[in-house]
Amino acid sequence: MGDSAPIGIFDSGLGGLTVLREVLNLLPGEDVIYFGDTARTPYGSRPPAEILRFLHEILPFFSAQQVKLAIIACNTMKAIGFEQAGTKVPFLLTGVNYGARAALAASRNKRIGVMATAATIASGKHVQAIKAEEPAAAVAVQACPRLVPLIEQGKLFGPELESAVTDYLLPLKEAAIDALILGCTHYPFIIPVIRQVMGPDVVLIDPARETAAEARTTLAHHDKLTTRAQGRVRLCFSADLPRAEQFVAGAIEFPWAEELSLRFELVNLLDYR
Repeated sequence: MGDSAPIGIFDSGLGGLTVLREVLNLLPGEDVIYFGDTARTPYGSRPPAEILRFLHEILPFFSAQQVKLAIIACNTMKAIGFEQAGTKVPFLLTGVNYGARAALAASRNKRIGVMATAATIASGKHVQAIKAEEPAAAVAVQACPRLVPLIEQGKLFGPELESAVTDYLLPLKEAAIDALILGCTHYPFIIPVIRQVMGPDVVLIDPARETAAEARTTLAHHDKLTTRAQGRVRLCFSADLPRAEQFVAGAIEFPWAEELSLRFELVNLLDYR
């Protein structure tokens, strides 16, 4: 009969919507609850202890929704809190893929770049994942603290964004990388600007598809895939619901959009402590 409980996806704000899009592509029958912490975005410049506190405030919300699986669609939060969080929840937990295997498969010279938030870069998780697969790989990393705030404001193009992307990516270009991991789920929204700076010879790795595939594999392994043909989507945010609705309408092309019923909600995490 399958498992009809919903899947949860959460992020510091709007970036995890790129993971949601891929989940809907691979698992169209699943009900999905998305939570974006728009009241406190960005996470990437915050201390680890604070990010962990946010994580442990979000997980009870998904426990209350009785999800069967939750996906940490925030690289920063996964890098800092995934290991301890997975042992404390009554549902399956997975996180955004680091993109190491995809980057190494795409790279000709095993020179990999990683762009991410400051906290994600400081964790060293991407470098560890790449080196675990290919110890001889050369990895160049770049923290990009200005990008998430710009993307959250809906500035997906224009001089301000182009200037920030150029400042951050020129060192990676000078490092002669030929594959670049987008180490934050917000960054796929600005791929055209990133391509403009990096040129056509650098392969951009968006781990969202691999993340969705891992979620499907996890559900199948535990016999928790639904048998429904069409699921429903709840989009929950901790602040500024009109801005979230506007962003979704302008920046996200969901699969089977005409049939998809999106439900927007404002959520106060204090209600779930």
